[in-house]
Amino acid sequence: MTLRPAPALAPLEHPTPSRARLWWEIAIVLALGLGQSAVYAIVQLAYRLTDEKPLADQVATLNPSRSDRELFDLIYQVLSIGFSIVPVLLVCFLLWQSSRPHLGLLGLDGTRVGRDTGRGILLVLAIGFPGLALYVVGRMLGLFVAVNPAGLDAHWWTVPILLLAAARASLQEEFVVLGYLFARLKQLGWGPWAIIIATSVLRASYHLYQGPGAFIGNFAMGMLFGWLFLRTGRLLPFLVAHFLIDTAVFVGYPWAAATWPALFGLPA
Repeated sequence: MTLRPAPALAPLEHPTPSRARLWWEIAIVLALGLGQSAVYAIVQLAYRLTDEKPLADQVATLNPSRSDRELFDLIYQVLSIGFSIVPVLLVCFLLWQSSRPHLGLLGLDGTRVGRDTGRGILLVLAIGFPGLALYVVGRMLGLFVAVNPAGLDAHWWTVPILLLAAARASLQEEFVVLGYLFARLKQLGWGPWAIIIATSVLRASYHLYQGPGAFIGNFAMGMLFGWLFLRTGRLLPFLVAHFLIDTAVFVGYPWAAATWPALFGLPA
């Protein structure tokens, strides 16, 4: 009796998701992270603007302590950072390609790392000083609350946690806003400038808890990042730039606050 080979199975096809499914996917991804933050930031801005205390006299703490017990404060900080990365893992899962580069749709192919890192450093120089100037002017005009980037007490783990917080912000914002949304909105047929403006509005919205001035600054940053990302298609420079900017703000805050206390709403 001759055994016949089994017929080859047809390869599984991955049909392009429908428009409705893509919109639901986008809504879920945003609801798990940045979209949720935007809603809370809008509500918080309304609260601040209707408070008896003037906006310029209010303080926003970016990395607050989560417990009066050092060990549990550390545990809560690590858990918070870890769970906030879940949307990043989700978009990687959604846009993972079977062939290399697996994260090509997110602008990551593992090549030209040195060049991309250098471009990220140049971006810091290009937007860091204008961003600081905007904050100074905004504080004078009452458009920003006083921002306290590092509300943690001084522990042996304070700086490492602040570095992880900077990495979290960089990964969460650039993976979702630049990588994921640019890919999905392009699939939905959006034009380049519509994508840039929409993602810039989102980026600006979840910073509104810092005051209207933060919306202006982050919208401008989003426009620049979006335009450059469309030209290069490479995500790493923006990850590097965002991480370095937040690291300078979070870790350098104690020195800056001591040097210019009035700028940060602190007593001299």
